[in-house]
Amino acid sequence: MSPRSRWILFGLSTPLVVIAAVGGLLGAPAAPQKGFEHLRVFEDVVSLISGAYVEDVNVDKVMEGAMRGLAESLDPSSAYLPPDEVALIEKKTPLGDGDPGLTITRQFYLRVLGVKDGSPAARAGLRSGDFVRAIDGKPTRDMSAFTGTRLLRGAVGSTVKVVIIRGNAAEPHDITLTRDKIDATSVTSEMISKDMVGVLRIKTFAATGVADALRQQAEKLQQQGAKGLVIDIRGIADGSYDEAIKAAQVFIASGTITMRAGRDNANKEEITVPAGNTAITLPTVVLQSFGTSGPAEVFAAAMSGNKRAELVGERTAGLAAEQHLVKLPQNFGLWMTYRRYFTSANVAILEKGLAPDVVAEEPNVEFGDAAPTTDDMRAKAIERVKAAKAS
Repeated sequence: MSPRSRWILFGLSTPLVVIAAVGGLLGAPAAPQKGFEHLRVFEDVVSLISGAYVEDVNVDKVMEGAMRGLAESLDPSSAYLPPDEVALIEKKTPLGDGDPGLTITRQFYLRVLGVKDGSPAARAGLRSGDFVRAIDGKPTRDMSAFTGTRLLRGAVGSTVKVVIIRGNAAEPHDITLTRDKIDATSVTSEMISKDMVGVLRIKTFAATGVADALRQQAEKLQQQGAKGLVIDIRGIADGSYDEAIKAAQVFIASGTITMRAGRDNANKEEITVPAGNTAITLPTVVLQSFGTSGPAEVFAAAMSGNKRAELVGERTAGLAAEQHLVKLPQNFGLWMTYRRYFTSANVAILEKGLAPDVVAEEPNVEFGDAAPTTDDMRAKAIERVKAAKAS
C-alpha cells in the first residue's frame, strides 16, 4: 500500500471510529445511512487534498482539524482531546491552585463568560464577552474551552499572558495576569436600607454548602428588615448542578426544580422539591447576564419556572449540560456532552439560554476606561422587587 493510500484509509477510518464510539455510547445506530453519505463526501475531500493540493500536507494536522470540527459542531463545551489531555482526565489531575479568575467558553475564539469577583482578571478590567485570542502565545482559534481552562490555571504567584479583543476593536490588548487564590466565600449580602431590599450575590456554585450560606444570608437580610430580595448571579458559570438545585430549594417550597436527560428523553429525570421543605417567601428578582451559565442557569430557570422570581438582565449563555470522556483509539478522546438540563416547563436550556422577563444590558466599556460608578442593572432589579412587594 502506498503512503497516499494509507493516508486515505486513515482519514476514512478515524471518523468511522468516532461515529461508532459516539453511537455506541448514546445507544443509537453507529452510522446511519445519512452519515455514510457524508463519509463519501469526506472520501472525495481526502482524495482531492492528497492528489491535487498545491503542496504536501501535514497528515496529523489535517486529521486533527477534521476531528476538532466534528466535536466543535456539537456545542461549545464538547471537544476532541489529544492523548496528553486525556491522561489528565484519567488521572484526575486537578487544576492549578492559581486562578486568574476567568471562566470561558468557545465562540470562534475563546470567550469570557464570567470574571470572578475580586480576581486578578477583575482587577485588570476584563469583562464578560471579551474574546481571548491567545494564552501564553498559543492562539485560541483552534483551542477548546477545556484546553484553555487548563492553560489559564497554574501555580499561585505565576503569571499568564492573555491577548484580549473587546467588541469591534481592531487592536488586541496584551494583559499579564498573576494567578492567585480566589476568595472561597460563596455568598455575600448587602442591605439597601432606603429601599428595604436585600441583595444576595452568589459568587460561585463550585463551593460546598452554597445553599446553606444562601439561606443564612437571606435570613439575616430578613431580620434586618428586607421586604424583598435581589439574587445576583451575573457572570456565574462554574460549579455543581447539585449545589444549584439545593440553592433553588431555599426559595421554592414545592414543585419541579429541573429535569435532566441524555439522548433518550423517555428516561428524563425530574428533580422536585422534597416534601416538607421550608422556603423563604420574600418577593425575589434574579439578576442574570450573558455570562450566567451552567448551574446558575438551572437555578434561574427553577426560580422563574416556579413563579418565585422575575429574571432581569440579559439572555444567558445556554450551557446547562454535563460532559464526560469517551476514549478513542491511540489514546485520543472525545469530551462530549452526554446530559442536558431542562426548565420545569420541559424546555432545554442548552444552546437556547434563558430570556429575561425584564431586559437590562451590561454597559459597553472601552478597554482601559473606568467601569461605570453606578450599577444600572442592579438598580433596575431593585425597582422590580419594590414593585413586586408593593403589589
